[in-house]
Amino acid sequence: MTEEKQELSKVYAPHESEDRWYRFWEESGYFTPEIDRSKEPFTIVIPPPNVTGSLHMGHALNNTIQDALIRKARMEGRPALWLPGTDHAGIATQNKVEQALAAEGKTRHDVGREKFIERVWEWKEEHGSIIISQLKKLGCSCDWTRERFTMDEGYSKAVKEVFVRLYNDGLIYRGNRIINWCPRCHTALSDIEVEHQDVEGGLWHIKYSLKDSDDHLVIATTRPETLLGDTAVAVNPDDERYKHLIGTQAILPLVGREIPIIGDEHVDPSFGTGALKVTPAHDPNDFEIGERHGLEQINIFTIEGDINENGGRFAGLHRFDARKAVVEALKDEGRLEKFETHDHAVGHCYRCQTIIEPYISEQWFVDMKPLAGPAIAAVEDGKVKFSPERWGKVYFDWMENIRDWCISRQIWWGHQIPAWYCRDCDEMTVATETPTACSACGSTKLERDPDVLDTWFSSALWPFATLGWPDQTEDLDYFYPTSVLSTARDILYLWVARMIMSGLKFADEVPYHTVIIHPTVFNQEGRRMSKSLGTGIDPLELIEKYGTDATRFGLMVQTTTMQDMRFTEEKLEMSRNFANKIWNASRFALMNLGDYEPAPLDKSKLTAADRWILSRAQRLVGEVSQALDDHDFGDAARRLYDFFWSEFCDWYLELVKPRLYDQDGSGGEARTVAQGVLVEVLDTALRLLHPFMPFITEEIWQKLPIAGESLMVAEWPKAKTDLIDETAEAEIEVVKKAVTSLRTIRSELKVAPSVKFAALATAESKEALAPFEAGAALITRLAGLGELATGIDLERPKQSAIAIIGDVEVFVPLSGLVDIEKERERLGKELELIARESEKVGKKLSNEGFLSKAPPEVVEKEQDKQRRFEERRQKIAAQVALLAD
Repeated sequence: MTEEKQELSKVYAPHESEDRWYRFWEESGYFTPEIDRSKEPFTIVIPPPNVTGSLHMGHALNNTIQDALIRKARMEGRPALWLPGTDHAGIATQNKVEQALAAEGKTRHDVGREKFIERVWEWKEEHGSIIISQLKKLGCSCDWTRERFTMDEGYSKAVKEVFVRLYNDGLIYRGNRIINWCPRCHTALSDIEVEHQDVEGGLWHIKYSLKDSDDHLVIATTRPETLLGDTAVAVNPDDERYKHLIGTQAILPLVGREIPIIGDEHVDPSFGTGALKVTPAHDPNDFEIGERHGLEQINIFTIEGDINENGGRFAGLHRFDARKAVVEALKDEGRLEKFETHDHAVGHCYRCQTIIEPYISEQWFVDMKPLAGPAIAAVEDGKVKFSPERWGKVYFDWMENIRDWCISRQIWWGHQIPAWYCRDCDEMTVATETPTACSACGSTKLERDPDVLDTWFSSALWPFATLGWPDQTEDLDYFYPTSVLSTARDILYLWVARMIMSGLKFADEVPYHTVIIHPTVFNQEGRRMSKSLGTGIDPLELIEKYGTDATRFGLMVQTTTMQDMRFTEEKLEMSRNFANKIWNASRFALMNLGDYEPAPLDKSKLTAADRWILSRAQRLVGEVSQALDDHDFGDAARRLYDFFWSEFCDWYLELVKPRLYDQDGSGGEARTVAQGVLVEVLDTALRLLHPFMPFITEEIWQKLPIAGESLMVAEWPKAKTDLIDETAEAEIEVVKKAVTSLRTIRSELKVAPSVKFAALATAESKEALAPFEAGAALITRLAGLGELATGIDLERPKQSAIAIIGDVEVFVPLSGLVDIEKERERLGKELELIARESEKVGKKLSNEGFLSKAPPEVVEKEQDKQRRFEERRQKIAAQVALLAD
């Protein structure tokens, strides 16, 4: 952008700047990479947010991470594609539209499938762009010209192609299996869409009579209502208590049905009574037992979770009401031996939190084991790496024990299964295109399967379907496989693993080379961020309050390579202060560059301070680049913060001011050199900060006397090793330590900043003293000294403060600087006051009543107060010692 190089305004206005620069970047085409066969691309596909969604803290962190990576790659000169899009989110989106219909007093069945789907598309067009506009507000530099939706025409073509290929390969099948059924959403769920929560339940011990005997078996169950569907009793064949009963019959309580007693190794003799009621239609383990023993499957529930006609007198009751009724009936008939509380994990629908019901149903499944093998090998062989590495073990644990995937859903919004049934001969046709006639009998009476595919089925194709597959497009050929996927740990199985399996199966290559599992964002108390729990924070409100750059940097600086992140808004306040610091320091620099003519740095003219800051900047380039390559975003952010705030602002700008103002009489040439160093260092720092804080860095960089149209496409810094200067670093480090120590002495003795005092530095050898003497002029000026004498093995003056800087001792004579007697008196009174206050706190903390009744934060506050009293007492005692004769 050609913009006049001028001074910055006094105050940074982030919102005006952000909108303006985002519009400029997008209009300039910087987000849209061109295919360049001479360069290696860098590609990220965004984890597509649900079309129903709005930005939450997890989105804000993950998309900031992705944007930082894509901006760095773009500055490195690579064709960098960040491909965006949204997911149709079957169940969630259908629920939104059903809620709207309910407000009109209608259900989806009232309007019919076709009209209902039209309503969903209308809802999507009206609301689906909200999350996209929010991502733009966050500064995400996605290629919006390539934006995709998991139900757009091209994507639907890919989904049908995958389904048909898997079916033809014998990896998709249809069958009656036990599935996870949500009575609220009226659909099946895959195993990993079920969230298990610990609940306080019970164990009911029920007496099952033995046929032709007065004896009975006692069986413990957490779900007494399901006994209505029992078709066997199982015991472990090695259990001495029961093995003699195998092959006999039991009588089902309340029902009177005779059921066999079978032996099965699945039964745990130590759980409950060691005898197990077997309900094949309503328990996944019982289903497997039933398959092994050929047991009847009796379904006792409707799709709403009510007892059906197979429940006899309990028919029509809701499942939990039926539980109460069954228990009462067992009591009445003397069949309930005892009840005990029992905490156990219960599956809930991941969308609506309804308790799921194991349910026999005809569904579509994918045989996963043949797909899992190559995907396991890809990670073992290093073709896909996890960052942090520990997530690889989690991946292997799941993949090596993978189960078949139920992919059909009994809803209307989604990819309808491409299978048609002939009403004349029952032949099934699976095809990518709608058939006109039955392939077996020629009938035109075809009916399509009403179910739709699990949302995650289509999402599993995201990295290659978004690039044009199954067509062999230029984008697919160039940008696939992608480089990095950044995502949350809770969809490692739902999405990450399935994408690896799909990529290998259909695109003949892994979908990405690196998977970053970013930290989960918790609140400060360690609770999950959730609007419903009242623990959620809206990142857009944070952006409004602090600005986008401060929000992004504040999130990144809190990340670690640990799995969790406890978010604190204080870091955003810190980051806003940091943005202001960057702005003010840059404004100061620009105010002193009015007469600057760009020219190569003449290293022979550089001062020690110049060489130091240039050296530190080159080290920073290497450290930040490495941290980003290692995905340690928090480390990169903290290094940038420390360098800019401390080394550049607090030290170098103070060191360089006399030359900029020509206060030291060094003349115009020294000013020109200082200006050149300022531009070099500020340019380097802004480039390194850009992936974290894109807007403020662009705003400032545009004002620098540097050629280039945008910081976004400026070259990523490379460390200039010839500027690394260990001697200058050591010399200025001595200056920093000496000045800090002398300023501390001034502060503790309450010597006014305007008062100049003398100091004496000594060491055992000239070599040890040399770095201190080299920086003596800088130390004298920055510490506000009137005189700084140096010498070998000098004696410490009486009544003097002391500071140790490496092998050098620095003495500050106090005589004449402070009134010794008055200072002793003042310090003595302060010690007495501290003693009294400390005693009060001590009494509180030794009071058992206080410790047991006071809230932990109150106790901690008192303990902290006592620690601070002790630290202050020690400091004053040290000062008293200095004043001794």
